[in-house]
Amino acid sequence: MPIYEYRCPACRYYLSQLVRTYGAPAPACPRCAASAMDKLVSRVYTMRSEESRLDDMADPSSFAGVDENDPRSMARWARRMGEQVGEDLGDEWHEMVDRMEAGEMPDEAGDGGGDEGGSEELDA
Repeated sequence: MPIYEYRCPACRYYLSQLVRTYGAPAPACPRCAASAMDKLVSRVYTMRSEESRLDDMADPSSFAGVDENDPRSMARWARRMGEQVGEDLGDEWHEMVDRMEAGEMPDEAGDGGGDEGGSEELDA
């Protein structure tokens, strides 16, 4: 039985769903209740060891052409790394990469997670 992947065009929610019958209609979005979700082309999964995946991710050539100041460049790199992980990284990760593809840096979106500028505010 196939597992289909869907993305809501309204809120960009990502859903994987087991479909038991051929020709089943696309589900409604569980987040915003939009009536139709876009069916995505699922990638093919291959069996690889965790060590092999980590070796590929640590290869310096994987950073070639990445401009850390360009959110779109960072988004392309993040998508490639996400594919190499071989697991779903979750809705928050997909939403962050979507925002980066739109030209928004994660720190601007409040996703930085670091202390950047935080110590100055405490000292003031």
